[in-house]
Amino acid sequence: MTKKNKIHHASFRDPSGFLFHDGDVLRRSIQPIYFPQYKKLKESGFFKILNQKNLLIPHTETSVSENQIIITPEKIPFVTNPYEWSFEQYKQAALLTLKIQNFALSKGFILKDASAFNVTFHKGKPILIDTLSFDFYKEDTPWRAYKQFITHFLGPLVLAKYHGTEMLKMMQVHIDGIPVELISSLLPFRSQFSPILYSNIHLLAKMEHKHNVDYEGKAKIAKLSKNAQKKILETLYSFISKLTLNKASEWGDYYSKTNYDTDAFSNKIALIREWIMRLSPKSLIDFGGNDGTFARTVIDDVAEILVTDIDSNAIDLNFQKVRDNNEVNLLPFVSDVLQPSPGIGFDNTERETLIKRLIKFSPDVTLALALVHHITLSGNIPFEKSASFFASFSKKLIIEFPKREDSWVDSLLTRKREFINHFDFYNEKNFEKAFNVYFNLEKKTVLEGTKRIIYLYKKK
Repeated sequence: MTKKNKIHHASFRDPSGFLFHDGDVLRRSIQPIYFPQYKKLKESGFFKILNQKNLLIPHTETSVSENQIIITPEKIPFVTNPYEWSFEQYKQAALLTLKIQNFALSKGFILKDASAFNVTFHKGKPILIDTLSFDFYKEDTPWRAYKQFITHFLGPLVLAKYHGTEMLKMMQVHIDGIPVELISSLLPFRSQFSPILYSNIHLLAKMEHKHNVDYEGKAKIAKLSKNAQKKILETLYSFISKLTLNKASEWGDYYSKTNYDTDAFSNKIALIREWIMRLSPKSLIDFGGNDGTFARTVIDDVAEILVTDIDSNAIDLNFQKVRDNNEVNLLPFVSDVLQPSPGIGFDNTERETLIKRLIKFSPDVTLALALVHHITLSGNIPFEKSASFFASFSKKLIIEFPKREDSWVDSLLTRKREFINHFDFYNEKNFEKAFNVYFNLEKKTVLEGTKRIIYLYKKK
């Protein structure tokens, strides 16, 4: 490694190879221990087929020597992690993993890793991003990554089904997968009557408790035929594809609950589109963007769009639109602006904070509509802190400020009861004073028919 080359913070566990930064380009170094697998995967056309099916991130071969092979994967503008996915996104990532393993078996290979962190979303779909996740299949041997699939995919999904999508955030704590015994203990007793859940979670937990598993976490099965393994994969695929949530969301139909009329809403959409178009951005992020309504007004004109919301069901609705319309440039993901994803893993650096990823993404435009009153009044976040947050990654900021007379602001203030006077600072003057520290004001307009102001700021 030269000074300009730096090993990627999330790529040090696999002896087969590692990712590294070559200036601004991300490349992958393949070590001699993995040469036989890589060459066979390449020569057999395995990589080519997965690339054509949009299942594996494409790469080009950059250099070949006796000591290493260097490949350059296709650039992914923004990487999301499993704890930032909605339920449907998580499902599709699980189904992708099973699909790849099933295909690999048919070609004489296996997925040696079934980590949810080996998957991200790119061009509207989940995609495997670890090119070195494959190994040779040995006849009559079980899938070595089976337990990892249970702890990274099936477990989180069924926990979300029974207890809500907040359970998916457990992957933020359990980077190596939620322990099987913990999954089993959190599931309701009736889940034991499901043959799939009993055999793949509850029985596995009992066997693990009795130390009847080997160091890779597989049950000690002497042999398992390829056909038997394929049936297990097909059964899991069918079960997961039918999983649904038991709980509806509060904000999934947010835009049917606005506190202003349809004309005002239409005017707001037109105004936001006009301001964005005049800026000619290549990238944009919409914080609290719900189902992506405002981002979609410029979807044909902005190359890279992120839409984040705290509500998983809203992101599910957005993701469904992405799939239905083949919107390859829009990426929805779950995020709480009051608690952005932290750095996790070894040394807290294996998975980057949301803020670091946003700084690298460097959006040309940031949208924050119908958000600041929730940040301030629900989260007790001073205007100065909000301004600093948005300034950390924003070039241009379009932000909406609901005045004290706004009915939703009034409702939030009323909930403060005896502490309502602590929020006397919530007004237009103090908002502008705080944001003027980090931004220059370019435009300001009162949204007709509402008690709301739209601002366009430029980072100083």
